[in-house]
Amino acid sequence: MSNKKNVILKTNQAWCKGCGICVAFCPVKILELKKEKIHVTDKEKCIKCGLCELRCPDFAIYLEEGKHGE
Repeated sequence: MSNKKNVILKTNQAWCKGCGICVAFCPVKILELKKEKIHVTDKEKCIKCGLCELRCPDFAIYLEEGKHGE
């Protein structure tokens, strides 16, 4: 990803199996499991490091290039 300012953390609840790997690897601890699905507690604190995306075996959490103003 070229510009981290335009990158957005996204989740796909349908693909999440609740393994918690992303939660364990998040350095700023903004991820948690609720009802066995991933939830982002504070997107503003996300440092967009990509560790969650890298470690998720189900591709349920990822960084995506966002539109201006999103």
